[in-house]
Amino acid sequence: MKPIMKSSMRRSSSRGARHSVAAVAVGAVLALTATACGDDGSGATGDKGADGSGKGEITFWDNNGGVRTDVWKEIVADFEKANPDIDVKYVPIAATEYQSKVDTSIQAEGLPDVGGVGAAMLAGFAAQNALEPLDERLAKSSLNGKLNEDMVKSLKAAGGGDGTLYSVPTSANNGVLYYRTDLFKKAGLDAPTTWDTFYEAADKLTDKDKNAFGYTIRGGAGSIAQALDAMYGQSGITSFWDAGNEKTTVNDPKNVAALEKYAGLFKKVTPAADLNNDFTKMVAQWDSGTIGMLNHNLGSYQDHVKAFGTDRFRGIPQPAGTGGKRVQVSNPVDGLGIFKSSKNKAAAWKFIEFVTGKAQNSKFNESAGQVPSNNDAGKDAWVSEAEPTKLAAEALTDGSTTIVQLPYYLPDWNTISKTDNEPAFQKVLNGSLSAKDFLDTLADQLNEAQAEWNEQKG
Repeated sequence: MKPIMKSSMRRSSSRGARHSVAAVAVGAVLALTATACGDDGSGATGDKGADGSGKGEITFWDNNGGVRTDVWKEIVADFEKANPDIDVKYVPIAATEYQSKVDTSIQAEGLPDVGGVGAAMLAGFAAQNALEPLDERLAKSSLNGKLNEDMVKSLKAAGGGDGTLYSVPTSANNGVLYYRTDLFKKAGLDAPTTWDTFYEAADKLTDKDKNAFGYTIRGGAGSIAQALDAMYGQSGITSFWDAGNEKTTVNDPKNVAALEKYAGLFKKVTPAADLNNDFTKMVAQWDSGTIGMLNHNLGSYQDHVKAFGTDRFRGIPQPAGTGGKRVQVSNPVDGLGIFKSSKNKAAAWKFIEFVTGKAQNSKFNESAGQVPSNNDAGKDAWVSEAEPTKLAAEALTDGSTTIVQLPYYLPDWNTISKTDNEPAFQKVLNGSLSAKDFLDTLADQLNEAQAEWNEQKG
């Protein structure tokens, strides 16, 4: 594998930087040059690329490098064996660095042929004219009719609102509450299936003198989505926008009260280190310690199996609220896209076709513990044998769960939900910023982004 330098640059959180992305979305195409990197298909946004011969080398950027590197190396090896005239240069990029790396490369450094393009960052890349439309390729492909239609629709909706498919789904992730069954049994606690039992368990399992905590809260990268899940789950509010689709509900008084209660867990029943923990640190901490509960998603299931086996923990859907109704925010569907500047789109498409076929899609998702996008892969035995995956799929189809759809279609969404507000959420946790002030600021930013979006559509 050829090494690649990871960019340390970050997107600006300024209003002007966010608005520049929106401007691109309405037609201001940047005339940029690229730094070529051999004949690997690199290029900048202004480069329309080419279909190519369908042979030679392609570059693949993994958007969750490190965590999924081992399984991707297996899949790449399988692909190269089945396609001896194509070589894949696999580049693992950490999830926390991926958007910054792509954004920077759109501007100057050159893009790969194919890369991970999940719903959360899809709109921003599409707005910069960086992605190849894939509708026609899918329609002519052996994949046509084989992919989960809800996942396809989710990615089409996230791509900017015009119904274009820019990413082929690989998997769906769902929020999960993991809990230590051995610790719950020892304390005589019921499973945390409701928010009341969740808070009760968090308190009773905490013994700071023994370094035992009831819960681990996510205060570092990725904290906003988890906080929103806890807010809407407790408040029972079922829409992210008001009836007019203009004002967000994030700062509804019920959500403010829910966030106050949730953030109040920090340092009371959680480790102090949680303030800076991203998902990798949080998962590692839970797997190695005596913490009762962890909110993450299906993606960490195999890590917990390695740490505890299958008899010392469970992964269940998020707690239910009043009347047994469960409300969760949408978890982004992950997928693979072809970058428009690729000089070998035909080979890149062969790669996507192969890895989202039944065998490889099943292999990837069994390793990740996620829901397969390929309908045939979803019927494999491991899906029903992995309890968190099985329960998550059931919760989404049995009528017990309402999903609050997050506005992944907003080009500003990732910047607002990450760069702009993750540091502010840390202030909420340490008590230097009120939940109300935090949510009011977040609401102002979202309402402005939505107004711009509505104006562009009109």
